[in-house]
Amino acid sequence: MDTKVDTKELLFDSHAHLDDPRFDEDRDGVIAGLNAAGVGRVLTVGCWKAEEGFGIVPELVNKYDNLYGALGVHPHDALAATEFKGRDPMEIIRELALKEKKIVAIGETGLDYHYKHSPPEIQKEFFRRHIALARELNLPLIVHSREANADTISILKEEGVSDGILHCFSGDMEMANEALKLGFYLSFSGVVTFTNASELREIVSKTPLDKMLIETDCPYLTPVPRRGKRNEPAFVSYTAEKIAEIKGLTVEDVARITALNAAGLLGLDGEEKRSARIAYKIRNSLYLNITNRCTNHCTFCAKFKSYTVKGHYLRLFEEPDLLEVLKVIGPDPQERFDEIVFCGYGEPLIRIDLVKELGLKLKKMGCKIRIDTDGLANLVHGRNVLPELHFVDTISVSLNAPDSTEYQKIITTPLGDAAYPAILFFLREAKKHIAKVVATAVSVPGVDMEGCRVVAEDEIGVPFRVREYNQVG
Repeated sequence: MDTKVDTKELLFDSHAHLDDPRFDEDRDGVIAGLNAAGVGRVLTVGCWKAEEGFGIVPELVNKYDNLYGALGVHPHDALAATEFKGRDPMEIIRELALKEKKIVAIGETGLDYHYKHSPPEIQKEFFRRHIALARELNLPLIVHSREANADTISILKEEGVSDGILHCFSGDMEMANEALKLGFYLSFSGVVTFTNASELREIVSKTPLDKMLIETDCPYLTPVPRRGKRNEPAFVSYTAEKIAEIKGLTVEDVARITALNAAGLLGLDGEEKRSARIAYKIRNSLYLNITNRCTNHCTFCAKFKSYTVKGHYLRLFEEPDLLEVLKVIGPDPQERFDEIVFCGYGEPLIRIDLVKELGLKLKKMGCKIRIDTDGLANLVHGRNVLPELHFVDTISVSLNAPDSTEYQKIITTPLGDAAYPAILFFLREAKKHIAKVVATAVSVPGVDMEGCRVVAEDEIGVPFRVREYNQVG
């Protein structure tokens, strides 16, 4: 288990063009300064040109530990590639990808109907050839799509592609939803900082964090406030800041989440993903992951896919004791965090004795305490536990349905019909012992959120909060 609490997270620029001539005079300096600028890794994308093939990209990724590469024929160059008298560019991509282990993706490829430098039918042909090659090599696909939403999605569906990135996403909400259904990641560039990008910011607000990447597409698309200057990987921080603002997170949260997403997709996650955290930071709250055991098996729970919450890997192979948790928390938590939250990849009140002992110690230090719970602790322990939780400042209870019938549809619980009434009792009883009680529901498609609100606010008299589907914490 990892006994560190993150204090700094490095960004991953998931799409750059560091081979561009605009970097010729200071390329080495730009790359050398990445870490100091808060950028850990960069995926630099090489696009074929008739005069030079893939240029220096293979050389760059082998020279620098923090660079990885992708190779493709940009849709602008599809016609030139078709008419080229030398070697087939697709064969060169295949050869380099097999030879160079740091070539970790195929593309960029796709469709661009804005300029139409190449006829659409030729663009489509090369798009499908890239898809076939990515499938053959088991590498993710990087897709460029501009003013070609319908055809891009149609081809991806026809070809059955589910492993890739829609880079520099510029489509509409419908395209975003279709891409997410296919399993694609949406990568957002500095365009999200532009004044006229309100629709794109709305898409960011609705994109699940576990399907989001950030990029510069440098030297293009320089973000505000650096407009007019050459874009470079260090400027991905401005995109991260804007996304943090939209999502109500910190830049560290966005860096951690998107870096983990990129590393996982590109096959780079390795050991860092396997180190389970007992304590993990989101915004300025410290969350405690004290058990992976759970009362229920929720249909929407991401645990059964990844055990990852906002970029933190939380699968425990043994449960920590009091001393282990205190060690991870470290000194003076009341000065470093706004609150301590019992919330991991399990139901914290299953370990109520640890919650009480640890919670009281933290409360005496001056910490604010929150518990996120399924509200079933009374049934699990065979007693009313709320009087024992008097030290808690806030308790957030997962209501998740407007009635018992709907609850049983989305929550698989061994407690059966007794579960939902127990949650309602728990909420009412919590009001007697805890200053702030909140009922929540995950916005699972088909669940009546208004009905949940009526139960919480009108019938029980506690505030109600909707939690975004596919996001936890």
